[in-house]
Amino acid sequence: MVSVCFYFQVHQPYRLRNYSVFDIGHNSNYFDDARNKEILLKVAKKCYIPTNKIILQLINKTGGRFKVSYSITGIALEQFEQFCPDVIDSFRALVDSGNVELLSETYHHSLAFLYSRKEFKKQVDMHNKKIRELFGYKPKVFRNTELIYNNELARFIEGMGYNAVLAEGADHVLGWRSPNFVYKPINGKIRLLLKNYRLSDDIAFRFSDRNWSEWPLTAPKFASWINSINGSVVNLFMDYETFGEHQWDDKGIFDFLLHLPNEILNNKDNDFVTPSEIVRRYKPVGELDVPNTISWADIERDISAWLGNKMQHSAVSAIYALENEIINSNNKELIEDWRKLQISDHFYYMCTKWFNDGDVHKYFNPYESPYKAFISFMNALNDLRFRLEKEKKENFIYVAN
Repeated sequence: MVSVCFYFQVHQPYRLRNYSVFDIGHNSNYFDDARNKEILLKVAKKCYIPTNKIILQLINKTGGRFKVSYSITGIALEQFEQFCPDVIDSFRALVDSGNVELLSETYHHSLAFLYSRKEFKKQVDMHNKKIRELFGYKPKVFRNTELIYNNELARFIEGMGYNAVLAEGADHVLGWRSPNFVYKPINGKIRLLLKNYRLSDDIAFRFSDRNWSEWPLTAPKFASWINSINGSVVNLFMDYETFGEHQWDDKGIFDFLLHLPNEILNNKDNDFVTPSEIVRRYKPVGELDVPNTISWADIERDISAWLGNKMQHSAVSAIYALENEIINSNNKELIEDWRKLQISDHFYYMCTKWFNDGDVHKYFNPYESPYKAFISFMNALNDLRFRLEKEKKENFIYVAN
């Protein structure tokens, strides 16, 4: 018997506008509101609305045997509420079906765990609060930004009361072992659910590639691969934008999705599960030691997509260096902008290792080059510093008087 776990990441960042040095001290609107709205509405029309409709249809058609899970970033939820509340309604209908699990993550899709555990926990709490407000739901499973994971994260998340955490089934971590089983972190009890990246990427990246030896990918073919798996569970983790945005409707991706559940369920030994159901059903087969940080990004499966050059290190370190002063200011606008500048996409756009993974890094990238991404970010950061100093002076004058 093989259980299939579909997990989808739903995320749209607040992209920075081309913020120049001449804006510093004069214009504190860092984000390209018009473009962010345009992209969100485009992806909602091509992906979120039609895919949610299909998922709900499949749940009903299979009598509840089809199940999926999502983590939806807080900043994506904010934009849905502002620009297309019908997307929120469609996700709410899925949650209300009882066949959808929502996962926890950082509100701002940030790298906070690598720099500030205090800020990390705050953002996780913010995300949980948002999920509770919109869906009346309390997540029990955690998924960190871009599946960034290591032993320390597992211990910290277990201490926060979660039952399981998602991670990449990276070859250099697994060695001879298979991602198609449940594991636990070294010296921990929390369950570790690993992505089967080969099968996940067959859908997410190779589906419409005519040069791929397995093209065209059909539902019966993919189901046959599932049936041949030696293991207990296959975790298919991917961006939700796979459906309709990365892989367009005219390439057949929606038809593939419509037929896949029944093709898999035709084998009576197969079923669909959520991460929490995996925790209840399957015991870990062993421990995994992950001292070095991994992610699901690029062929290296590490964090070099965000921290692979001096520009990225400089930008990330600079934003977190302001933490204490920003938080102590108690200025809600400053704190909100500071957190929006933590969004990992800002640093992703500064990546210079565009070789095999170049097209991925260019996805909805507002910049002509990683260097322009760095300049815009640092200009915005300098304006944030300017506002912070102004706030401190004003507070000092007020206190003095």
